[in-house]
Amino acid sequence: MIWRPALLAVALLAASGCTLADRSAADSTRRNDVAQQAALPADVRSTPAIPARIGTLGHAPSADELRVWDRDVSPDGHGLPAGRGTYAQGAAVYAAKCASCHGPNGEGIATNPKLIGRDPREGFPFGQDQKYVKTIGNYWPYATTVYDYVSRAMPTTAPGSLTPNEVYSLVAFLLARNEIIDSTMVMDARTLPAVRMPARERFVRDDRKPGAGFR
Repeated sequence: MIWRPALLAVALLAASGCTLADRSAADSTRRNDVAQQAALPADVRSTPAIPARIGTLGHAPSADELRVWDRDVSPDGHGLPAGRGTYAQGAAVYAAKCASCHGPNGEGIATNPKLIGRDPREGFPFGQDQKYVKTIGNYWPYATTVYDYVSRAMPTTAPGSLTPNEVYSLVAFLLARNEIIDSTMVMDARTLPAVRMPARERFVRDDRKPGAGFR
């Protein structure tokens, strides 16, 4: 049997599960895409995978919007805001906004991590023995970055909603419960950077300098 070109095209379409109507619709869509691309500026046509309307999405953030998120705190305490907090105040904030996820005693619930615990008090076997759970008390190297994390990420239902006084209070509570500071200490931008965490010397200091050579 000799296949004519038209019959061969129909047979190939049938074998692929496509119909002539499907092919016609696809060709029409392709012609429209080509026409739309041709109408665009050359620099846009060079990246056809990016929709032409991409420039209409989102907006440039305002200074106030940036200020909400651009509030990180470095290990040396740079970025800590004004404010203060105590263990007693932190206990109240923790009970109201943290205990439902992390447990009343910081023991962790489900996938929410344990926050309080000093074991092991000797050595640093986390890389060899998986039974030890990393907590603020046995693993975290800088007290200032406890503030940083809580301030920007907690509570998970409303991250960034805590005031500086609430965060300082929570940090005071967590550090005292982990036996790192006395429960009478007031945490603020001056006292918090002075707290030395038990695992501080277990980490290699990142002494890289910013600039062109930074890696």
